[in-house]
Parts: sequence; structure tokens; C-alpha cells
Amino acid sequence: MVFTAIDRIGQAWDFVGADTAAIERDLARLIRVDTSFPPGDGYSAMADLVEDMVVPLGFACRRVSVPEALWSTAGGGASGERVNLIAVRNDGLPPCSLYFHVDTVPAGDGWTVPPFALTARDGRLHGRGAADMKGTIAATLAALRALAYTGSPLRFEPRLLFCTDEEGGLYPGIRYLAEQGMVEGHLLSFNGGAAPRIWAGCFGSIDLKIRVQGRGAHSGDPVGGINAVEEAMPLLNALMALKARVELRTSAMSPPPHYADKPLHARLTIAALHGGQKGSSLPAVFEILVNRRYAPEEAFAAVREELEKTVQDAMSASRALGVETHMIGHLAPVSDPTGPHWPRWQAAVARGFGFAPEMFRAWGSSTSSDMGFVQQAGIREILLGGLTRPDNNTHAPDEFTTMADLVALARSILLYLSRDFDEARPDNKPTRQG
Repeated sequence: MVFTAIDRIGQAWDFVGADTAAIERDLARLIRVDTSFPPGDGYSAMADLVEDMVVPLGFACRRVSVPEALWSTAGGGASGERVNLIAVRNDGLPPCSLYFHVDTVPAGDGWTVPPFALTARDGRLHGRGAADMKGTIAATLAALRALAYTGSPLRFEPRLLFCTDEEGGLYPGIRYLAEQGMVEGHLLSFNGGAAPRIWAGCFGSIDLKIRVQGRGAHSGDPVGGINAVEEAMPLLNALMALKARVELRTSAMSPPPHYADKPLHARLTIAALHGGQKGSSLPAVFEILVNRRYAPEEAFAAVREELEKTVQDAMSASRALGVETHMIGHLAPVSDPTGPHWPRWQAAVARGFGFAPEMFRAWGSSTSSDMGFVQQAGIREILLGGLTRPDNNTHAPDEFTTMADLVALARSILLYLSRDFDEARPDNKPTRQG
């Protein structure tokens, strides 16, 4: 029996809808591997698991580790080998690189379910990485299974990139792969959301750790003591003053819908403070972590210089024994990632999630991505999709996704990769809604 393109698309569409047990099983396996950054010492274990998942689908795997000299930094919290996995099939087709970051933010406090075990509750699938972005791996595997089951011919050769250190650090894995010429074709990043969005880019991000050195002493008799926390108070005030100035700077990048037409603006956040242990002791060390989000219109060198000068000026009259600054994380901004493949991906996402074409808007964000380094390496077109939504607790306790979104993303991916899918043909819409 000869199957038409619409038959195969419909069969693959239905296959994903019936594959929910396997999708949930894959997601549970992925969440069980703790790849929190910091420290990011679970990458080897994740590479083992992912290789076990993709080899049965015909992929050959290669491991690429980022040299320690590139990612190691004082106080950055990173440890362990930075193992990236590249999975290819060599189908002889034009390549499309599908990008996933395998790290997550640490679990943190406040969970009502175990963070590293998948919990199904009230229609939600909870676990660290469920939405950002281990769920996207499970959805992609489901799409590839559906295409294999139906024998659908492919438009692109999928090249799967499972990468390190998107959530922090100096040298994300995708940066190293791109700079080494290991990213081929256009790139589909799953570091986005389940939304009718045309990606217009994003801000850059700098994490600067500041260490103020004092001298410990008894708080009741502090002869010779230098309170590192108190000595840093002028710096904290200076950072707050800088924050007020920085956040007046706006970007021409189109804002997201929930901004209600207000412009995107630069941001400065005092993200963490650490110092002291008990009331009877003067703290000898005080550490401040500052996060700076900068627009594509701002130059990285100028942003960093401004931060460093603020620290230097504020601490010039301090009694502190020393002040050190270390950049422990950096993501470059992304600008204008559109290209010739965007209409096809937009049509696939519209079909997979049920978005009407007129719902799509181009917008950027003041969040950040490691895709900026990919652009710097010469790959301009970057498609964006994913599972995050404003209410699914991404980077927060009880992070979750839903099976409906996992199925919708899987269907979007299979449509995009399939040669049977042609967004210009209105009769190509699947008729079965499994």
C-alpha cells in the first residue's frame, strides 16, 4: 500500500499522541540525573544517559569536552568535566542542529515534591528541568520515534547538540562547539517558550562576584578587627545608585506582550550576599554577586568597565584589606536571529500548538541565552522553541510542564523535520487529532 505525504503526517501526529507513556518515562530518566549548575558535575552521567537514548534511533555519538582553562574561574563554583554530546546520523541531507542545554539551576528551597524525581500531580509534570529544558529532549525523542515509525522522509538531517553551562559559567558548551566549527546548518534552540513568538533576540548577561576582605575578631572586643560587611556598605549603596542609572537605559528591541508596549531596559541585580557566621564574630569576608543584563546596543567592554569602576570608586576610602572582582558568568546578547527557515518553523509551531498564524509576534527579552556566542562564531539564523510559560515555575520551586505541551512540541518538531510537511499547502493539516 502506498502512503501519501498527508497519510504519513497524520500517522506520525497520532503516534505522538499515543506515545505519552514513553515521553513521561524519558522525562523521568532525564530529571533523575542532577545536572545543577553550579557545580555542573553531572554532565558525564547525562551524556551516558542521552547516548543510551539516541543510539537506538540511529545516531552516532561524539563527546567533546570544553578545556578547563576556558571555563575555570576563581569563585565560579564550577567543577567536573564539561562533557558535551553531539549525535549525528549522516543522512546526506542539509543539516539542522537541534540545541539543548542539559544543565539546570540548582533545586533551591521551597519544593513540595522531590526536585530530582518526576511527579505527576493535577495535570502537571513536576521536576527540576521539566520545562527548562529536559522536557524538550523528551519531546524531540518522541518526534524522532514518530518519524521512524512512519518512515517519513526528512527535509533536514537532525544533528543533536547536548550542551553544558547555559545556566552559568564563562564558557558554555555551545560556544566551544560553534567556535570549533562543530555546529552545522541552521540552528534550532529549545531554550524558548510555548508561545506564538518570532524571536527578535535577547540581552547579554554578566555575573560579577565581588570579594571584600576584612579581618576577623571578637565582636565584643574587636581590637584590630575589620568588619568586611560594614566596609562594603558604601559599595552596596554605589551599586544601588548604578542600578537606578542603568535601568533608565532602554533597547529598541521589541518587548514581549506582557510588557504592554513598555520598552525593554537594562537591569542590574544584587543577586546574592554572603558574609559572617555568628553574632560574636566580625565577618572577615563578604561576597557580593551582581548580575547585569545588557542590551545588544551596549558594548560588553563598556558594561564591564562601568561595573569595575563602580567597585573601585566605592571602595577607594575603605579600610578593607583587599577587594577582588571576578567575572564568573557571561552570555553575549543575540540580535536579529531570523532567516529563511523561520517561516517553516513558525508554520510547524502554529500547527503543533494550535496557534493561529495571526497570533505570532516578533519580540525579544531581557533574559539571556548562550546563542549570542553562536552568532559571534558566524551562525546568524537561530530558530527558537520550547516549553517554558510564564506560570510554570521555571528556575523556581515545583517547576513543571504538561503532557499537552510536550506532545505539541513533539508534533511541531516532527512537522519541521519531515519532508512531507509543506506550510504552503492547506490540505497538509493532519485530520486526526490524537
